[in-house]
Amino acid sequence: MNAASQILNHMVEYSAEHLDAVFHALADPTRRAILRSLAQEPRRVGELAAPFEISLAAASKHIKVLERAGLVERSIEGRTHVCRLNARPLHAGMEWMRHYEKFWNQRLDVLEGLLRAEDAAARKATRSPRKTRKTRSES
Repeated sequence: MNAASQILNHMVEYSAEHLDAVFHALADPTRRAILRSLAQEPRRVGELAAPFEISLAAASKHIKVLERAGLVERSIEGRTHVCRLNARPLHAGMEWMRHYEKFWNQRLDVLEGLLRAEDAAARKATRSPRKTRKTRSES
């Protein structure tokens, strides 16, 4: 294996790991709600925990998962931890989903074509009834 392919493989592995971290972070409804809150404005950890019946320690664990995925950046101002949304990592997830959107759109286009052809054939069959051939005895 040459150096270029090793670098490429490391990039693919990093990308896959990063994508896994993003989807893992988004898999939890509490973390998604935290992201929605941060989309409005930066918030302190206590503010993020307040709408949920969870401790500050539990909120901090959720925030750490979001930080590992790169979705949240935390800064410390005195004794206060302020969290900010970083939406850039969501782009990788969107690109991954777009690939499958194209996949399914192509399949659905094929299905639509088949259904239209079937409908057209059915309409044609009901408009022009089949002529029956006369048998020798009828002639």
